[in-house]
Amino acid sequence: MNILVTGAKGMVGTALVTNLYNIKEKKNTTRNIMIDDIYEYGMDSTLEELEEYCAKADFVFHLAGVNRPEEKEEFMKGNFGFSSVLLDTLKKHKSRAVVMLASSVQASLAGRYADSDYGKSKLAGEELFFAYGKETGVKTAVYRFPNLMGHSRPGYNSAVSTFCHAVANDLPYTVHDRTTELELLYIDDLVEGMFDLLEGKEKHCEYEGLTPVEKQDGRFCHVPLTYKVTLGKIVDLLLEFKAQPENLVMPKMPENSFEKKLYSLYLTYLPPDKFSFPLKMNADSRGSFTELVRTGDRGQVSVNISRPGVTKGEHWHNSKWELFIVAAGHGLIRERNIHTGETVEFAVSADKLEAVYMIPGWTHSIVNLSETENLVTIMISNEIFQKEKPDTFRETV
Repeated sequence: MNILVTGAKGMVGTALVTNLYNIKEKKNTTRNIMIDDIYEYGMDSTLEELEEYCAKADFVFHLAGVNRPEEKEEFMKGNFGFSSVLLDTLKKHKSRAVVMLASSVQASLAGRYADSDYGKSKLAGEELFFAYGKETGVKTAVYRFPNLMGHSRPGYNSAVSTFCHAVANDLPYTVHDRTTELELLYIDDLVEGMFDLLEGKEKHCEYEGLTPVEKQDGRFCHVPLTYKVTLGKIVDLLLEFKAQPENLVMPKMPENSFEKKLYSLYLTYLPPDKFSFPLKMNADSRGSFTELVRTGDRGQVSVNISRPGVTKGEHWHNSKWELFIVAAGHGLIRERNIHTGETVEFAVSADKLEAVYMIPGWTHSIVNLSETENLVTIMISNEIFQKEKPDTFRETV
């Protein structure tokens, strides 16, 4: 399959083309898509190249468009005019390529978009595509995308990108109305939706105002996973992310959540000098103990370094539990039930990674058996250490 992508250098085009190459080069084997060539058409491309690509393409992603023109007349020229050129060129070459159009919810001309010149130009492009499909019998797929969330130029047409860039780079920003709600489609979800289309598994719908209503024979296509989030929540989350290197608290990020995707996007705006951050090592003659990350509901992860011959621990907990994983060196973990006196021992080594529970009600210790090497242990606790309630009681094993 030969694939043509117009607007290949834009935010969506860049992400889509990159991931199409992942499939073409067999780096992504999760999809049943065979790609021979990918044709990238952008602002610097020529009409001769468009002719060549249209003659060879089996599938067209039409992402090119105008959304920030100097004159409003450019909306129609860029969003309707070039679509006409593209479809006429395909017809000229008697192409049977499936054609996808990236339109916008503003084309609904509903609600606050009623007088949108951008929306009017997108609606004209949609009707052009539907007419092309009816005339030629070629499959068309028209998507009305909401606001998109991906790495793009800040201060342009994405509030999320603007806020991410400002917070990550310690720059000023303004939130005019914290209650303003955006409907957001994350770029990775959009790309997966395009892969569904390539596999013939796209979701169809009709629109009731701005809302897509899934319908098997609907004229439109849509990517169903979007997020409705206020500007206030977006900024609050970004400030949480910014504070993480200082307080080590990792915000809650459930699978497929908006928070998880926003954190990934935020990181792409960090300047290189913030790619790393120092950790506080609590060191003494026995070695050191360093917290790596804290969570609000699943405790903390730390790294413990014990010098040769050193024993650490010798305490027990009522409810707190821990997991010890030796990452370097070799040692001995001992545990004793404070009520029954039962004991267990575990020879632990980086040569054979295993996790050992420190059980509530069992006093425990770990000793470095080496005379020359440090013992490095990753320690996971189910709760963050609290000075006012340490739940830690000294007692030798």
